[in-house]
Amino acid sequence: MIGRPRRRVNGTLGRISRSASGFGRSLGHIWRRSLQLRIVVSTLVLSFVVLLILGFVLTSQITDRLLDVKLAAATEEIERARVAVERDLSSSDGNMSVQNRLRQTRSLLTDRDVDASDNAGTVGTFDTVLVVPGSGADGQDSGIGPTSEIPDNLRDMVQGGQVAYQYTSIPNQSGGSEPALVMGTPTNSSVPGLELYLVFPLTSEQNTVDLVRGTLLTGGLVLMGLLAAIAWLVSRQVVLPVRSASRIAVRFADGRLKERMPVRGEDDMARLAMSFNDMAESLSKQITHLEEFGGLQRQFTSDVSHELRTPLTTVRMASDVLYEGRDELDPVRKRSVELLDKELDRFETLLNELLEISRHDAGMAELAAERMDMAIPIDGALATISHLAEEMDTELVLDLPTEPVIAEIDPRRVERILRNLLANAIDHGERKPVTLTMRSDGDAVAITVRDQGIGLRPGEEKLVFNRFWRSDPSRFRRSGGTGLGLAISIEDARLHQGRLEAWGEPGKGACFRLTLPLVRGHKVLGSPLPLKPVGGTKTSSTTVGGGSA
Repeated sequence: MIGRPRRRVNGTLGRISRSASGFGRSLGHIWRRSLQLRIVVSTLVLSFVVLLILGFVLTSQITDRLLDVKLAAATEEIERARVAVERDLSSSDGNMSVQNRLRQTRSLLTDRDVDASDNAGTVGTFDTVLVVPGSGADGQDSGIGPTSEIPDNLRDMVQGGQVAYQYTSIPNQSGGSEPALVMGTPTNSSVPGLELYLVFPLTSEQNTVDLVRGTLLTGGLVLMGLLAAIAWLVSRQVVLPVRSASRIAVRFADGRLKERMPVRGEDDMARLAMSFNDMAESLSKQITHLEEFGGLQRQFTSDVSHELRTPLTTVRMASDVLYEGRDELDPVRKRSVELLDKELDRFETLLNELLEISRHDAGMAELAAERMDMAIPIDGALATISHLAEEMDTELVLDLPTEPVIAEIDPRRVERILRNLLANAIDHGERKPVTLTMRSDGDAVAITVRDQGIGLRPGEEKLVFNRFWRSDPSRFRRSGGTGLGLAISIEDARLHQGRLEAWGEPGKGACFRLTLPLVRGHKVLGSPLPLKPVGGTKTSSTTVGGGSA
């Protein structure tokens, strides 16, 4: 029963923490996305700092000025009071006690018409304290007036013969305290050691400073609001054209090449709009030109491929007749016929791949997907490429899962991808083992083809998928490749909404990874296999064809 409230409290704190974290992320998102918000907030922060410094300086200056005026008036007043005390004590009855004489003198000072003095309005009200050191019955100091309001260190300076002052706090009628200026001076009266102190309450000055602070605070708040509005309006004039340019750029990128920014006035924003429109017009012309050129190129490739089929068929028929009767020819002619047949095969493959790449370029390639075991296209690719592995004395190692992996694929295209990857690995594998690995994570299936050959130089992992690109043009292609295999393979992978990627290092071989979704149309977010090979992985492998392990 004790644990339940604790869990409830912990759950509440967790929800509060998550809410605060979500609010912080939302605020940060708004801050990063809104230029206008950043301008307004930055303006307000800087304005607040400036106003804070200005208010502090003004308050300090006004306070110092008020205190200087008060101190000057208090100095004149205590000098007059000292003269009056000395005159009054010298004319008083000497038979009276010291306390009575001091009480009479203080009463005269209190009743004195202060309005007659020039600085009465400046000095304001004050209280008088008269102190005689060591005149009490027990040797203590005696005095008339609120002696407890006189600071000890001020008395020490006055007893040393100085006219001194000190700012302190004195009790008020409401039971609290208020600031005051206490000024003291020694006297040359008939009472030995008599000290005169005047206590000037600073209530009026404090009220003036409070009024100034309140006025500055109110004015600062009003000014902050006005600055916020001004910053919002000014930033809006800058942000609106930028937002307009952003929206138009997005629509332009979506293919609406006729989008343009409106031009208003002749200021910097107008010149920006004109420059943007000029850039958009130039890009539109270049894109249109490239599209026309690309269309002509694709049409030319397709037309040439189709037109070459008829003469190729005729040449193929004649070549087949010669090839069937090659045993009756002399060795030189027999070799020529065999080379002719081999090159015709390669030329026919090139034509087929040109037609396929032109269909991809024209967007006419179709995906004949069906659910099947991924082992089927793998077996088909191995059956096609096994003779090349045997000729090259290259060992093919399979690392497949024990459970079948079912995916929606076009088996013809997947088999062609794997056939191209395996042929490429055998070509560049330097007769070292080539490993084909497959794994699935329930969302996607990945197949890697790893060789231990010459590898790829930095940057070539992107170039390998370019058409007719070769790392070493002088290198002999044992598989009879046309230079279009990997270019078609990556298009086949994209048609499945998958990915085909490459990795390689000089002297460490290369690795190609094909990642396909198990369900057609699903987006591939990750891959069950790493692109860069990881050493030390324990696998169950099978050797298929080629040389010995």
